[in-house]
Amino acid sequence: MPTLVLLWVWVCAYLNCAGWALSALHKLNAVGYAVALALGFVGLLVWRKQTSAHLFPEVRRQKYLRRFRKPFPLAFLILAVMAFLGGAIHAPTNYDALAYREPRVLHWLAAEHWHWIHTIFPRVNNRSCGIEWVSAPVLALLKTDRLLFLINTVSFLLLPGLVFSLFTRLGVRRRVAWHWMWLVPTGYCFLVQAGSIGNDLFGAVFVLAAMDFALRAKISRSSRDFFAAVVAAAMMTSAKPSNLPLLLPWALAMLPSLGLLWRWPARSVAVGVLALAASYAPSAALNWHYCGDWSGLKGEMGVARAGPLLLTGANTLLLGIQNLTPPVFPFTGWWHEFFVRHLPADLSMRLDHAMEMGVRTFDLSQMQVEEGAGLGFGVCGLMLISLVAARFARSETSRCRPSIWLQAVRWSPVFSLWVLMCHSWVAAISREITPYYALLLPLLLAGPGQAWLVHRGWWRWCGLSVFVMAAGLLVVSPSRPLFPVQRLLAFPSLPSRVKTVYSVYQNRNDGFAPARDQLPPDLAVLGMITFDDPETSLWRPFGSRRIVHVCPADTATEVKARGVGYVLLKEQNLAWSGYTLDTWLQRMNAQVVWKIPLCLRASTGPLDWYLVKLN
Repeated sequence: MPTLVLLWVWVCAYLNCAGWALSALHKLNAVGYAVALALGFVGLLVWRKQTSAHLFPEVRRQKYLRRFRKPFPLAFLILAVMAFLGGAIHAPTNYDALAYREPRVLHWLAAEHWHWIHTIFPRVNNRSCGIEWVSAPVLALLKTDRLLFLINTVSFLLLPGLVFSLFTRLGVRRRVAWHWMWLVPTGYCFLVQAGSIGNDLFGAVFVLAAMDFALRAKISRSSRDFFAAVVAAAMMTSAKPSNLPLLLPWALAMLPSLGLLWRWPARSVAVGVLALAASYAPSAALNWHYCGDWSGLKGEMGVARAGPLLLTGANTLLLGIQNLTPPVFPFTGWWHEFFVRHLPADLSMRLDHAMEMGVRTFDLSQMQVEEGAGLGFGVCGLMLISLVAARFARSETSRCRPSIWLQAVRWSPVFSLWVLMCHSWVAAISREITPYYALLLPLLLAGPGQAWLVHRGWWRWCGLSVFVMAAGLLVVSPSRPLFPVQRLLAFPSLPSRVKTVYSVYQNRNDGFAPARDQLPPDLAVLGMITFDDPETSLWRPFGSRRIVHVCPADTATEVKARGVGYVLLKEQNLAWSGYTLDTWLQRMNAQVVWKIPLCLRASTGPLDWYLVKLN
């Protein structure tokens, strides 16, 4: 397992560095990536020869058969297969990925280098690039996004080993860690993204790897573990900047090994440069250059303008209710009305001003989906039961009191979480802290009573019920259902909300297909006024058409100079700049070619989109 994790860390870091390097050379294309991957493979063979390391651990068939005869590992294996099948059967539907993570890569590949995209949708530019640079070679060479889910599938399969290794190094008893290594990945934020193209699970693996290799380096004093910890921490920040507070527990874990820097000065400098290139640092520098703000949020709608007390309180409540909501919760209407009636008007206004839409009523989803799922009802419920039951556990010989350093490492993720909650204004806070969960659990599981508890039959049955709930969620997940959903949609008595949600998810990957089918057949460049729309669909088949973002304030001359003759838009996106459709058409000397309603979000229903021709 350490070798597989090590390979994953270095491969992802190499792809991040390769993306920036090919961009600088204006060779960000299929040929450039073919050369980069060939060089990377040669480097891998050289490393294997010099270290006499096996690229893959020896598979001992009998050992694995014995392991997966046990209920918990077998249940995890079933969930992993189900998640893989969901990703293999269904096209990707993660909204953020289709709206800005995939499109930004397609824009860069079309221009053959990274560039700041001219747009009214800032997320296309200011977000970190970790998973994008790992996805780019697949899009460049294979011209498809159907295989991108494998990035998260690999990440999911690495979770149990990382959880066990980290938990035991943080003082959790081996028997307790063994049971929870299978339970933690059933957290909905991990499970529903295992067949997805979201980037929360992707980042969580690097958080665990950075901490695990840092703690390994303290004992082994080896360059392999020390430098792997550095590179994993860099990838942790590149995956999501919300992981930056987790550099604190990583730094504390690395503290006893800092002297190793001077043992290999040349390698330390080389790895430091590579880690810097693979980290969030390049994105932060570019955000500072173009936005005047390292986070890139300075010009984005919804930046929090409230004090840390309000944000911490709102996020604490959100975190609690989102993680304790059952997988299916049909009472969202009642919940919404309760907060509308009882929340003070002044507080509602402050929440509207400071946070995303929906926070003022603390909205809950009717079903746990990847866009908002946290650790979830199953794992959190079992953890609460375990904490209460462990207090009545039989007394046993206590271990030595942990050192001050180890206690600081255990408690530091709590401080990191508080820092994030003081600044976060997103409604889906339980999903945003996906990489934090596994670092917070050892603090709760290190007590002596947990070792007694995992031997109780009733506790194991509770653990198996967590797997059953997780499997049920995978079966009915709107993004990747494992049942014949078309037959369900054919039932006339099916509630309209259920029919809308499933049909929208089924069509989301290619939501613009009805509009794309009506485009002129030889149209190579299409202008688009977009703000948080699943633009990826308009690029299909990849390489056949280029999408150019148009801002409402652009003049007709500026738009035509970029090779744009047709613009696709909806009137709601013109409202950001104060235009109506008629005033914008008059200003641009343009005419509507056709109008088509598209349902791209279940929450908004169908909206009219217009194809406009510039005269």
